[in-house]
Amino acid sequence: MQKDFKRVKDSQVVISELMLPSHSNFNGKIHGGYILSLLDQIAFACASKHSRAYCVTASVDTVDFLRPIEIGELVTMKASVNYVGRSSMVIGIRVEAENIQTGDIKHCNSSYFTMVAKNDKGESVAVPGLILKTDNQIRRFAKSIKRKNMKSNRVKEFHETDFSSEKYLHILEDHKAKIELDS
Repeated sequence: MQKDFKRVKDSQVVISELMLPSHSNFNGKIHGGYILSLLDQIAFACASKHSRAYCVTASVDTVDFLRPIEIGELVTMKASVNYVGRSSMVIGIRVEAENIQTGDIKHCNSSYFTMVAKNDKGESVAVPGLILKTDNQIRRFAKSIKRKNMKSNRVKEFHETDFSSEKYLHILEDHKAKIELDS
């Protein structure tokens, strides 16, 4: 039987991987797409560990590449459940890169993945609640609620707004857009 509530630490996942030349882009830095793939994997592992169910990625709220990752650095990703809904979970992930020669560590990325627990039929299933034991855990849960509400408001605004071109031509005036409407 599944627990009704679980502690944040019971679902935390940490992975580390050495960045190889095969992970780099044309500029010699680690390719962002490779990091995104690792982020999705750790989000899946963390959400599945919390829910004890197969989980799918519903959305990625934020992926800000703050600092480049170099070939030869050790990348460590730390994931935890920041928020739970009925069947969804927000997984917060912190990415750090360590220069293994100097020991210097830099924060490279913080990301938020919304994962949904599914059963064998592909139907959403309920997940355990979250026991919050620290101010930091409470802050992360509250910030997840705030991001969720902001996203709902943004979606609502975009669905209710009339984006016909004649109403928005004035907005484009100060931006790099050249308007050439067909007659």
